[in-house]
Order: sequence, then structure tokens, then C-alpha cells
Amino acid sequence: MSDADANAEEAFELIMNNAVEAVTESELRELAADPEGKRAYVGYEPSGVLHLGHMLTATKLMELQEAGFEVVVLLADIHASLNDKGTLAEIRETAERMQEQFVAFGLDPEQTEFVLGSDFQLDDDYVLDQHKLCVETSMNRANRSMGEIAGDDAERVSHAVYPLMQALDIKHLDVDLAVGGMEQRKVHMLARDVLPKLGEPAPTCLHTPLIADLETGIGKMSSSDGVTISMEDSTADIAAKVEDAFCPPTADPDPEAHLSSDDLPDGVEPADVELENPVLQLFEFHVFPRFDTVTVEREERFGGDVTFDSYDALEAAVESGELHPDDCKPALADALDRLIEPGRRELTITD
Repeated sequence: MSDADANAEEAFELIMNNAVEAVTESELRELAADPEGKRAYVGYEPSGVLHLGHMLTATKLMELQEAGFEVVVLLADIHASLNDKGTLAEIRETAERMQEQFVAFGLDPEQTEFVLGSDFQLDDDYVLDQHKLCVETSMNRANRSMGEIAGDDAERVSHAVYPLMQALDIKHLDVDLAVGGMEQRKVHMLARDVLPKLGEPAPTCLHTPLIADLETGIGKMSSSDGVTISMEDSTADIAAKVEDAFCPPTADPDPEAHLSSDDLPDGVEPADVELENPVLQLFEFHVFPRFDTVTVEREERFGGDVTFDSYDALEAAVESGELHPDDCKPALADALDRLIEPGRRELTITD
């Protein structure tokens, strides 16, 4: 293997680290082989304080910067307005604070282009492109694309326009790689379908996993549904949430062993649910990408302190019974607190 091929493979592996899928893998390999001048982006609604869902994709952006990509963070104020998240003035104030939090979390301001949606989404060319896509796209297709984001509230006209604008953002920001959690997959597939109708190439897409609710292990963790951790949380808040987190002694818990029908909506059975271990997920997707080692402190009678240099080693220790799940929780709380502290401090300064 030549040096160029080895470098391309190393870049590809870094980009795919902790990602669920690339659409398509062959397209991503081409980008990884020649990343100079290539642009990757994530769009965020400025709707509140950064939480671990935001931070997961931000960590991926840092890895893309390491791989040689230019990185764009879209602070989507017009999208947030369409999603009824406040007045534009309120949303823009939140966007400014979120940018400061992203930088505090670790995105290099010298290597990250922060863009406000209203800086280009109200331009004539953008609006005319939006009209073209409205003509080309059925309401059913648009609503299906928005379903994972809006949940049961996907019936407004604004929610049909929303995913079309996400597709157009890819064109008008001139990006090669669209990054998002798996809840963005349907929107990205819409973009791959409709952008060629405007003479644009189908964008390559990279999807990161969804973290389960800390308390139950069910579904995605978000600021509006279930228990999450955000930059507003104190050290004590984080410790308490991690201490109470669902953490069976396996990375692949059996929903039928941990759930009953009473825990779920009517008509949903435990076998229908994907159950995760959120504590191990947080180690995998948040802690080990940012820290070389993790030390779990234990009393000598329980085996003493043990240091792990990879997520796989920690998971194996839990699966084998060598490490009790509750023993690793203080180490997780400490690592998350260290990641969040710079953003928490920025919020305090801003307030």
C-alpha cells in the first residue's frame, strides 16, 4: 500500500469512528482520499443550551477537521423560527451563545466557519430554489422526511418546508459532506433525491448514533424528551444523573428482561423496543474520543483502581463481570464534567 493509500485509509477510519453509516461509503472514501478544500457541515437549531446530542456531532466535526476537512456549523435561526422556537431576535441571541459554547467545547474558532441561516436563506437565489423544490416535492415525501425530527407534530406547512431548506443549505453552503444524527437520515435522503433536480450532485452523508435516555435506556436522548445532560448542569447535577442512569452489566441489554408493557405506550411491547446501555454509550461516543485513558477508582477489596485505554477494553470488563457497572459511573461523571466545564463557565460569564 502506498503512503497516499495508507493516509486515505487512516482518514476514512477516523471519519467513520463512532459513526453509524456513510451514504455512500465509496463516496466518503473518495472525499477522505483528497480532503483538501472539502467542506463538511452540521446544522443546529438555536433552541437552547448545548446538550450531549449537540456535542456528539461536534466531536465528529473535530475529527473531520483532523482528517483535513473544512468545517461549517450552521446556526439555523430560520429553521428554528419555522419550528416555533421563538422570535428571530430571541433565536439569534441563543445562536450567539451556542457559538460560544461550541468553541468552549473544543471546536477551533480559527478552523470553524459559523454561519447564521438568515445570512443566506433569505437571498433571492435561495428563495427561488426553495420554490422549485416545493414544486418538485410531494407533501407526503416532505412530511416523511420531517417525521423523525418533529415527531407527532409534523403536520404544519412549515414542517414541510423545513426539510427542503435543509437540502438547499447543502447547495448554498457549498458543502460536500452532510453530517447529522440518525434522526436526520430521512432528510439527507431527501436531499440526495432532490438536489440533482437543481443540477447539484447528491451529497455524501455521515450519520452518528442516537444516545438513549439516561434513565430508561430507551430512544434518543434529547433536551425535550427524557433525561439528558447539558452545559447548564452543575458538577453535582451530572453526578446525580449518572448515578441514577440505567446501566445493566452489558452493552446489549434484553428489553424483555428490563421492561414491561406498563413501561411503554399502549400497543408497544418490550420486544418492539431497542434498548441501550446509555452509560456505556456515553463512554464510547463522548469520553474515549476526547480522553486517551479512563481510570475507574475502586476500593482495594474490589480490585483497586483500573485504567482503560480504549472503550472496547472497558466494555469487555463490564461484560465479563470484572468491572461492576456502578463502579464506572463516577469515572463517567468526572469525564463528562471535564468536557462540559468550559461551556458551563462560558454560560456563567455570559449571564
